[in-house]
Amino acid sequence: MLSRCGMGLGALSLPGLLDIASADTKTSGNPLLPKSPHFPAKAKHVIHIFANGGPSQVDTWDPKEALQKYAGQEMPGGSPKTERKTGNIYPSPFKFERYGESGIDCSELFAKTASAHADKLCVIRSMYADVPNHEPSLLLMNTGEARLVRPSLGSWLTYGLGSENLNLPSFIAMCPGGYPIQESQNWQSGFLPGIFQGTYVDPKKGEAKDLIDYVTNNRMTVDGQRKALDLLSMLNAEHQKSRQEDPLIEARIQSMELAYRMQSEATDAFDTSKEPKHILDMYGPGVQAKQALIARRLVQRGVRMVQLWHGEGQPWDSHDHIERDHRKLAQESDQAIAALLTDLQQHGLLDETLIIWGGEFGRTPTVELPKEGSNQGTLSGRDHNHYGFTMWLAGGGVKGGQMYGATDEFGFKAVEKRAHVHDLHATILQLMGFDHTKLTYRSAGRDFRLTDVHGRVIHDWIA
Repeated sequence: MLSRCGMGLGALSLPGLLDIASADTKTSGNPLLPKSPHFPAKAKHVIHIFANGGPSQVDTWDPKEALQKYAGQEMPGGSPKTERKTGNIYPSPFKFERYGESGIDCSELFAKTASAHADKLCVIRSMYADVPNHEPSLLLMNTGEARLVRPSLGSWLTYGLGSENLNLPSFIAMCPGGYPIQESQNWQSGFLPGIFQGTYVDPKKGEAKDLIDYVTNNRMTVDGQRKALDLLSMLNAEHQKSRQEDPLIEARIQSMELAYRMQSEATDAFDTSKEPKHILDMYGPGVQAKQALIARRLVQRGVRMVQLWHGEGQPWDSHDHIERDHRKLAQESDQAIAALLTDLQQHGLLDETLIIWGGEFGRTPTVELPKEGSNQGTLSGRDHNHYGFTMWLAGGGVKGGQMYGATDEFGFKAVEKRAHVHDLHATILQLMGFDHTKLTYRSAGRDFRLTDVHGRVIHDWIA
């Protein structure tokens, strides 16, 4: 029929379609089963510490003497404009020191992390993004696309690698107190099957059993749930047969199976009270310490990617009072980050776990003008800046003890060894064992990838 109606052309695609259908049938049993990457990976897990809102690079990891020298003066060529016009040069209120044998610069804000782990860090001072707005920059950092619905990094990793523990979600996003800007789009699966979407957890909740909604069933026994789920799975399978193996139905079936299996292991994984006192003391108090410790426990149990958000909204978005607010945020997270790196190393997990720290962009070296942006009418904050900012990598396959790239003398724009977010994603996939141009998924008639048609692997970051 295809040959006659389509002059023979339709028949050419039929074998390929049959192969695809056959492959889907073979793998539909559980899409989270472990898979092999393209080549031997340097890392197996990712922990992404998201400094939500845009931390200031010139107040953390990128000191600039020119800010002190020309404090209060207009920048040569005029004050830079990102989202809006800014004022004169604003010097950093924080002291910087050099740490480790590598002499990495770091301000007092992250002194504990730098003093303990400077020689493990690859500090990237030349990151840049596309626009100075939170919403598109968050999506770009998380999904590689600033406007359209696309799968997140964690979803791509679970799609490509599967899970090492079928009793836990392979991708978990922890954000204390509620969703960040753009909400669940930051850990969405996009056009990938829904089973690859990140699972949201609120670590601000007290009891381990409360961290994931509806993880326990208070009305049925485990055996009773198993029987009910078996019946439901059988009915869903019959329903699916008449709908050409609908991937949405398959994702729903797998989600219910995962929820059932999680009841026993999830509560244990999130229960930090089982840790010895010296470990709890090492991480310190507060929700950031709690979620960092949970991240180690999850990675230890085979979770593929854990994302740690620093609070709801955009707390690092210091349009004013940057000294007060950045200091508070660093005090909440510095000890926890240092402890996480130490703890992973003590458990033999650091070499196989890639750690990422950073926000969606940086901040201007100039002061934000009163009533121009989101400040309170002060001259004590900085505006958004996507032209140049800092992130760092550590752990799984990263070449530590280096400061890569540079911004200009005022810390405004990346000028040396510039690295776009697409380059970051390409390099992360490389560390996880994937050629970023070949980890693809066909949707809407073409093959998509995390880096779209962009990105280059930056081998200088890789050990």
